[in-house]
Amino acid sequence: MKLQTIIWKEGKYYVIKEAITGVTTQGKTMEEAIKNIKEAVSLYLEEMPKFRKALERVKLIGELNVEVA
Repeated sequence: MKLQTIIWKEGKYYVIKEAITGVTTQGKTMEEAIKNIKEAVSLYLEEMPKFRKALERVKLIGELNVEVA
């Protein structure tokens, strides 16, 4: 399963959020933040098996980057 995430830096930490589940975590490095989001989403989906099945059927049709003034 692919995760769709956004990552940004706040102070000393990298914050990462998974787009579909809304799960958010952080790490001192980008690598740590990525490791943490994988673990956090896995734990989240363990508690919601029906949501996991639905998420596995989602097909990404594209990406869109939008800048807001």
